[in-house]
Amino acid sequence: MSTPADYIRAFMPDRPVQPSRAALVIIDMQYATGSRVGGLGRKLKADGSTVGDYRFNRIEQSVLPCTLRLRALFNQLKLPVLHVTLGAANPDGSDAPIHLRKLLVEFSNFVGSREHEILDELKPLPGEHVLRKTTIGAFASTNIDSLLRALGAEQLYLAGVSTNMCVETTAREAADRGYLVTLVEDACGTTHEDLHHVTMRNFQRLFGRVRSTDEALVELQMPA
Repeated sequence: MSTPADYIRAFMPDRPVQPSRAALVIIDMQYATGSRVGGLGRKLKADGSTVGDYRFNRIEQSVLPCTLRLRALFNQLKLPVLHVTLGAANPDGSDAPIHLRKLLVEFSNFVGSREHEILDELKPLPGEHVLRKTTIGAFASTNIDSLLRALGAEQLYLAGVSTNMCVETTAREAADRGYLVTLVEDACGTTHEDLHHVTMRNFQRLFGRVRSTDEALVELQMPA
């Protein structure tokens, strides 16, 4: 039995990709929760939990290599690359919203700590931008909107973690501000596979687009 077409996608506007207006936004690829040797990974291992296995395997096998491929092309095309990090200014997390403080403190995710740092493989290159947020979405606590508009970037490609949290929230915030947003499916990851797929399915209903890394690389190199 075939699945009926989703009515709401009929309302999605037809917006052509303009590579010259694109920017890559890499979300929270930090040691705190983006590496099995970081705060989250160490805690789960100490607890004898395997709940993070899918997350870290996906980051190592898909998210990281795909993000590196995307960044290489954006740099080759001289298009903006933005790294967004999550973390507090102080070890006690007092500058972050209450619901995030315990998580940030637990994983020592504050400015100056190893956990707060971006993965060595993705260490920002000269000319790339770094923005620190204290909220789930980047638009709520950084100047990302004004930066993107100053750069002339209206079409965003998002990669990073976690798909259903910081990536999705930032993507929705951007869509509500008029950006054409593409979630690069194999360059995103989270702890539970079902949440990843549901997020992708829901996002492309009305918020924006979902593409693979291969598809993104092809369309970004197409003539305007």
